[in-house]
Amino acid sequence: MSATAHTEHGHPINDAREPRDLDGSDPGPVELHARNVAFDWSDVPLHWIPGHAVPSNFISVLNLLLPEGERWFVQTYNEALPLVRDDELAATMRGFIGQEAMHAEAHDHVLWEFLEHHGIDPNPYLRQMEWIFRKVLGPMQTGTPAARQKHLVERLWLIAALEHYTAILGDFALNNTWVASGADPTMTDLFTWHGAEEVEHRAVAHEVAVYFGDSYLRRGRAMLVVLPILLFLINRGFRFIMAQDSSIRHNWFAQQYHYFRGVRAGVLPKMRHIVFATFSYFRPGFHPNEIGSTAQAVAYLAASPAARNAN
Repeated sequence: MSATAHTEHGHPINDAREPRDLDGSDPGPVELHARNVAFDWSDVPLHWIPGHAVPSNFISVLNLLLPEGERWFVQTYNEALPLVRDDELAATMRGFIGQEAMHAEAHDHVLWEFLEHHGIDPNPYLRQMEWIFRKVLGPMQTGTPAARQKHLVERLWLIAALEHYTAILGDFALNNTWVASGADPTMTDLFTWHGAEEVEHRAVAHEVAVYFGDSYLRRGRAMLVVLPILLFLINRGFRFIMAQDSSIRHNWFAQQYHYFRGVRAGVLPKMRHIVFATFSYFRPGFHPNEIGSTAQAVAYLAASPAARNAN
């Protein structure tokens, strides 16, 4: 297998199927495939990180946000796939689609078997996510073929920008203190399994976007759109859960205290790391393989209880 793939115009792009980590380790070619995982949420407490109720709720926001977002990834890639003439890239896209579909299904179960069980009604927030990902960001139904193609390319770059953050959060999931803090093993495995797969396929969205329209302007513009929207949706989801969590009643200042307490304890990511990683995305020579370690991700996926029990 070649270490590079080529666009239709002959420009080489880095191949996500042979990732090389910055630490020099090389796990060899990685074939992406979905792992049919399942989780039992019956005994998982709402505040699944002991002593860290606010961080627990903050991370649980992802269970509200991810299902619709990842279904949108799958829909957009299924729209793009017939247009790909690179067989290896197409195969990698199919693996990506399978993994993202499984992520959406796993987090969808959390909504109803975990959040709703603990008195959090996800329906109002989900309706908003459906409107954003199905209506605002859905495929263009009218217009010329050229306009629809342009719209598709813009959405592919939006996905690449979003996948930049899923890779950052995936790397955090592999390197946090949840286990040492006594976090619930089921929720820990859910987010760490998901994070490991995000690191495993972290370069795919970037390379697909490059294949369809290599443009630094498009890349930067997509990030400038994604970042404020993502911050808004996470903050909105956090306030949504906190408003329904009757077990704690913190004012804004108390929430901020407990948030930064979670950061200091290593159960939440450090904001400066996310800010630095955001700036790195705008560097002309940036490539997603700079984030995380494929070897570490693959090692966790081999040990994950859910992945080991996958059908």
